[in-house]
Amino acid sequence: MSSISKAARPARLGWLVAALAALALLAAACSGGGASSSGGGYGAAPTPTTSSSAGAVVDLRASKLGRILVDGQGRTLYLFEADKAGKSACNGPCASAWPPYLSAGAPKAGMGVTAGLLGTSVRVDDGGGTQVTYHGHPLYYYAGDREPGDTTGQGLDQFGAKWDVVSAAGNGIDSD
Repeated sequence: MSSISKAARPARLGWLVAALAALALLAAACSGGGASSSGGGYGAAPTPTTSSSAGAVVDLRASKLGRILVDGQGRTLYLFEADKAGKSACNGPCASAWPPYLSAGAPKAGMGVTAGLLGTSVRVDDGGGTQVTYHGHPLYYYAGDREPGDTTGQGLDQFGAKWDVVSAAGNGIDSD
């Protein structure tokens, strides 16, 4: 062997170790973690953005469907037509695909949102928590929405009923 290949061997080994370490970090980052970051087969659920003492923000945003409710980061909020009397009917696999919009404190109304229509409901599923409601409807994200403003969950019929984006008045917007 020449002296060049002996000198190159440690450098190649170093690059191999670095590449394996990078792959391990990438795999760890992609695997997510607890239930709040897993969207099952539907993609990643939004990460909660409220601090322990802050309430969730409900805002309005213009969309191709009209003015719709969004969270403080502009992510679309939905209602589930199977919910009754302000209580969620979406648990287990449903809540993985349609994560509830939770709040650590009293929800806050953004510009154009009627504060009197905001409320909360205590969830009884495994994750528990306090879910934000609007006009009596528990609010959800759709794990298939990738960017703020996406409305890919609009009109889907999943888990026994239809899902709709929510108008400023607190009703589902029917796009059929």
